[in-house]
Amino acid sequence: MKTSAHSLQRRTLLLAAGASLITPLAQAQAAEDIVIGGSIPMTGVFAFAGVGVNAGIADYVKIVNDAGGVKGRKLRFVPEDTGYKVDASVAVFKKITSQNKVHLYYGDSTAFAKTINPELDRTGNILMAGASFATELNDPVKYPNQFLVGPDYTEMFGILLRHIAKEKPGAKVAFVYSDSEFGRDPVDSSEALAKKLGLSVVVKIMTPAGSVDVSTEVIKLRRAAPDYTIFHGYVLAPIPEFITQGKQMGMTSKWMGTFWTMDSSTVMKMGEAGDGFMGVMPYRYYYDTSAKAPMLEKIRQLHPEYQSTAYIQGFLAAMLFTEAAKRTLDAKKELNGKNLKAALNSIKDFDTGGLIGVPITIKGNSIPVGRVYRADMKAQKMVAASDWIAL
Repeated sequence: MKTSAHSLQRRTLLLAAGASLITPLAQAQAAEDIVIGGSIPMTGVFAFAGVGVNAGIADYVKIVNDAGGVKGRKLRFVPEDTGYKVDASVAVFKKITSQNKVHLYYGDSTAFAKTINPELDRTGNILMAGASFATELNDPVKYPNQFLVGPDYTEMFGILLRHIAKEKPGAKVAFVYSDSEFGRDPVDSSEALAKKLGLSVVVKIMTPAGSVDVSTEVIKLRRAAPDYTIFHGYVLAPIPEFITQGKQMGMTSKWMGTFWTMDSSTVMKMGEAGDGFMGVMPYRYYYDTSAKAPMLEKIRQLHPEYQSTAYIQGFLAAMLFTEAAKRTLDAKKELNGKNLKAALNSIKDFDTGGLIGVPITIKGNSIPVGRVYRADMKAQKMVAASDWIAL
């Protein structure tokens, strides 16, 4: 009798010990970190953007964690430098995903996004965004686990062309673009859209990406006498050269650019030539105080000095990652690529805290909204030249 009482007591103790082991285990599983990996170009030709993106993601992750995380789980950001080289990006991806259970990922280029896509599809674990706005990636069938943090390049042209059609119906437009995948991306489809909007594309000029001597091209451009010239596929050079020579030859064209040219610090480098330069931007600039934007206010409190549009892009990417994770956990679903993407696509009329000036809805793989800004060299700022244009 004594023995059986003793064994019962022992069994109860063992069960209790087992239960006490199970509980922390269950808690640990429930509270494991939500990991954001990152192939980030902190060095190399794209470092000007990578440094900003990295800081933007890190800042948003800290804001969320300081407020208690996502459903009691902490966000953890694991970035590594890629030098903006595809093979390095792939190696970084493999390293980070083998050492961590990664749910979300930020990639540094179109080439990386395309290269890693079969791997994302195969494992089905990760939702990815990145620095690319390539039109090709805006395809939920081919790229089901990826999205763009803004409009794709064709949609950017669409925003500019709609602005032109409204400002000067029937205008003559020129496209000047780099001889690169990035440069050629929106050209053909945008020519068709221009026609639809009643605009005429009078000349298309392609140059090497960082070309120095553009005098022959400027003569060609002047002959076509466009009312508007849209540059795409460059960051800065050879845009100032085109504008300076064009103005010297008496051209009266208005000059425009797309996202990677439109950071305030980039445009200001154009000096006098850049006065009045316009372009499309999906976000508000750091210093825009024209409307209520609590998130921008928060960023200005964190950083009294100017933060680039790449920083804003990283910050917003982290915000959308977090929202997708939150919605997936709310639905009591596993954090995997398919569920996170479905949660992202359930975003309707979402307030970004004023980073984008209108509530956003994410139907496919892009956020097709933006605004035309104009450079005011006296104020050393980009000022709004249009309302928010949603496609």
